[in-house]
Amino acid sequence: MIERMETATRMSKIVKHNGTLYLCGQVGDGASVTEQTTECLRRIDTLLQQAGSSKERILQAIIWLSNIEEDFAEMNAVWDAWVPEGQAPARACGEAKLANADLKVEIIITAACD
Repeated sequence: MIERMETATRMSKIVKHNGTLYLCGQVGDGASVTEQTTECLRRIDTLLQQAGSSKERILQAIIWLSNIEEDFAEMNAVWDAWVPEGQAPARACGEAKLANADLKVEIIITAACD
């Protein structure tokens, strides 16, 4: 069974299928990479909780940065403080032109759920 949560015309914020949870890409408010990453991770925490999961159950993270050369270390400082020790997911990080010129980071999460 597929369960879709917070569904709109173009996307669902959360999709559950066979014990796996898929979150749509999350972005954050703020001017700096630190602010945007912090807000993005807060939103991910909220969606995971809403769907019955947690950051300890994240299987994969895909991170897009608008400028990987300038922003990679700053984003990683926030990410490393957020990920529970010993619970790091499989992860990819790349550079992409994001949907809005003010966006610096977008994170896509896949997690286990009940």
